[in-house]
Amino acid sequence: MSEIPAETRPGAVHLTVAELGRSLDYYRSAVGLIVLEEGPRRATLGTDGHELLVLVEESGARPAVGYSGLYHFALLVPRRRELAGWLAHAARDRVALVGLSDHFVSEALYLSDPDGHGIEIYWDRPREIWEDKVGARLTTLPLDVDDLLGELDDPATAGFDGLPAGTVMGHVHLKVAEIPSSIGFYRDVLGFDLMAELGARAAFLSAGGYHHHVGANTWESAGAPAAPPGTAALRHATIVLPDADARNDAIGRVEAAGIAVEERDGDPLVRDPSGNALVLGVA
Repeated sequence: MSEIPAETRPGAVHLTVAELGRSLDYYRSAVGLIVLEEGPRRATLGTDGHELLVLVEESGARPAVGYSGLYHFALLVPRRRELAGWLAHAARDRVALVGLSDHFVSEALYLSDPDGHGIEIYWDRPREIWEDKVGARLTTLPLDVDDLLGELDDPATAGFDGLPAGTVMGHVHLKVAEIPSSIGFYRDVLGFDLMAELGARAAFLSAGGYHHHVGANTWESAGAPAAPPGTAALRHATIVLPDADARNDAIGRVEAAGIAVEERDGDPLVRDPSGNALVLGVA
């Protein structure tokens, strides 16, 4: 059983981008996020006042190809009809997609921002369909686009006012150098449950029986180092624990494993064996 509380969830993802204005245009018009706060080289985006994404500009930063880091962050919409509405918007407004998948547990749309950061927008099937079946049934199949768009009266004219209220960071999927050490960190140190494992290529872990809050794969990063300075890369993901006691327990496990605990903006930061940074926050 997990040592991390069932209420644990992913929080805001922080990214480096090369041109803040270009990124804000993309995340507002294509993805449908709202700019919550904007400064000269930094902006926060989300929905209905809920922070989901933080962008920090480093002029001239190059895409982080060939390194460990972010595979994608995943925005979870509350209802299937809202996923259909987003897909209709993408078709109507020519938002380029890189994938459309049925994972049994969810239906998902994939895209890539101007710096190459991966994005997933998805909807979960009801938990009673997939609970206790994730390890056996988690898969990737072609999405039935016609059936999804059938949620709408007329996809050609369906309005789009951005991602809906209630959209949350559903999970974060990371590129790692290897799977065994990643499982050793996320399961045996932080305390997530291992929900599914694809041999030495991918693993999916969660709190509270969810299908996955953290994904890790080596598809593009086997043996790869962390992205160097000057790249548009993951700055850190956030793991939100329910209270300070739960966070202190997690920090204790990290320190007992001989892993350094750093600090970022007053919160503890830890790094997985591939160098991916995680801030441990409190709800």
